[in-house]
Amino acid sequence: MGKLKWIRKSELDRRLGRDLPIPTQVVSNEEFLPLLQTPKQRAFEHRIQGLSGVTAKKLGIDRRAFLRTAGGMATAFAAMNEVFGPFFTVHASELTEPGAIQETREEYFVFDVQTHHVTTDRYQIGDVSVLDFRRLGAQMNPALGERDPKPEDVYFENYIKEIFLDSETDVAVISGVPSLTSETNILPADQMVRSRDWINRIARSQRMVSHGLLAPDMGTENRERMQAQVEELKIDAWKAYTGLGLGSNPEGWWVDDEAVAYPALEYSQALGVKNVCIHKGLALGLFNEAHCHPRDIVKASKDFPEMNFLIYHSGFKALEEAVPVAEAEFRGNAYVPWVSDLCQWRKDNPHMTNVYMELGSTFALMVITHPMLCCHVLGMMIDAFGADHVLWGTDSIWWGSPQWQIDALRRLVMPESLMQRFGYAPLTTEVKRQIFGLNAARIYGVDPEAKRNPIPGDYIDQLRELNRQAGGSLPSNTQYGWILE
Repeated sequence: MGKLKWIRKSELDRRLGRDLPIPTQVVSNEEFLPLLQTPKQRAFEHRIQGLSGVTAKKLGIDRRAFLRTAGGMATAFAAMNEVFGPFFTVHASELTEPGAIQETREEYFVFDVQTHHVTTDRYQIGDVSVLDFRRLGAQMNPALGERDPKPEDVYFENYIKEIFLDSETDVAVISGVPSLTSETNILPADQMVRSRDWINRIARSQRMVSHGLLAPDMGTENRERMQAQVEELKIDAWKAYTGLGLGSNPEGWWVDDEAVAYPALEYSQALGVKNVCIHKGLALGLFNEAHCHPRDIVKASKDFPEMNFLIYHSGFKALEEAVPVAEAEFRGNAYVPWVSDLCQWRKDNPHMTNVYMELGSTFALMVITHPMLCCHVLGMMIDAFGADHVLWGTDSIWWGSPQWQIDALRRLVMPESLMQRFGYAPLTTEVKRQIFGLNAARIYGVDPEAKRNPIPGDYIDQLRELNRQAGGSLPSNTQYGWILE
């Protein structure tokens, strides 16, 4: 094998003439080295191109155009079934008859509790610069060296397009990452709230809620920030990273630290904010891995029974440690770091009814790499926590439009082998309704039945007018997506 090099996935897709509706390998958000494409993923990619070529010819349209249709998405899942096994519900008529998809399609209220974009000229996360990654990629891949990265590569308008125009997402939470100062933050709390308010304003209905940023290890400064975010910005929940140390310990902090975290949790209760979303697992080479372990959740959830602890990424440690277990068909070992730990702790501790498992990135990584692993983890979480304690999140727009993830869960079927061996429940329509949105709506106090207007076609013009009135520059987002070739 020759020397590996970075390449932006969208550029490789253009070069190879493939516009596939589902990723055929793990895509990096520039924060970690992605796994190389597996043999089954290569087989899936080959099969989808073959199937789509045949079907497009029958329909008399271009293959690329076909892959952008609902039939193209159905073809992708049909190809996955051929390679990985029958994990997805696909009817043959869906490939060629647009009306067939609507006839069999279940409609869901979709509440995505983890979405992202960045604001203009903010490329730094700790010591990691998004623009530096692009420049490094250009050194290894001449195709990227045609121009230096520019702010025009990232924009808020694309976030709206990806989330609300190109997917069925009804409501989204805009999230962020704490930092020492607002000036170094990729998306400060006031920018997150402005995104929320602007989108709700142009939609004339509630389409977004916003996180605030919580960093208990910053002590008094964190307390002051908390007060301002609640009283002035009216944030809806907190986002925290125990693996990101901003105080005296650069390695991070723990949720059950009575000296560091408990004062912040007590103050949050006093301020009336009960939802704390905590990044656990997926250290990504960016956060301290040891402090991304969820071992601190058991005690904290007991000591703060009125608070809700939303475990982002479900504590999933890493794909490379989980796939071998699935490849061995869970013979003698069904342990998935660290999801299995959380699930066992939930069974051993009845008080953990205020702990929720969130699927951002975890679902996407598993479902395109090893659907059996994905079903095992979902089954394990539902068995331990209940279907009413699993939350839909996609980490978009790091992954582009979340629609392929929505379609994947909509079609996903729990294998009979897992139900017989582990006693997992089937992924029924009712279970999926809870995961897709009803659980999050309950937690955030959002009415899933409320009327929601579509984003208007002239939303860019409206955003520009709002920006002019606000006297500031538009926030924007980074469209990540790198692979090793």
